[in-house]
Amino acid sequence: MSAPLAAKVLTVSDGVVAGTREDRSGRALADRLAAAGFTVSDRQAVADGLESVSDALLRLARDFEGLVVTTGGTGFAARDQTPEGTRAVLDRDAPGLAEAMRLVNPRGRLSRGVAGTLGRCLVLNTPGSPSGAVECLDAVLDTLPHALDLLAGRPTEH
Repeated sequence: MSAPLAAKVLTVSDGVVAGTREDRSGRALADRLAAAGFTVSDRQAVADGLESVSDALLRLARDFEGLVVTTGGTGFAARDQTPEGTRAVLDRDAPGLAEAMRLVNPRGRLSRGVAGTLGRCLVLNTPGSPSGAVECLDAVLDTLPHALDLLAGRPTEH
């Protein structure tokens, strides 16, 4: 039996942090997660960069059991370092989730996003566009309750 579904959303964007861009993708992810039965307990934004992402993920995962979804910083621009910042703190990779997210759209082939575990959290990198972020989340949403149960050590039916 699954426990309540908990999630946090991290927007990685220089523009959002500077106040020159609205956080539409973070809001879209939070709305989609809530519609799927998740309680979104935190939404944060950090500037692009390896250290800002890794520091934020460590903060968000501390004493938290659930899903952490990032949006932004997965492309080819010089400041797009979300995958590098994520890899720096992951305990284990979950390549099947990242691959499934990339397959939903031809532009997904341009995403460098990763997925994996950090403590008792599952971390997913999604693109910075609202539609791309939700589309990638939807690609794996059906598997997340089971994955989170496994990660938390709860009994599951196999």
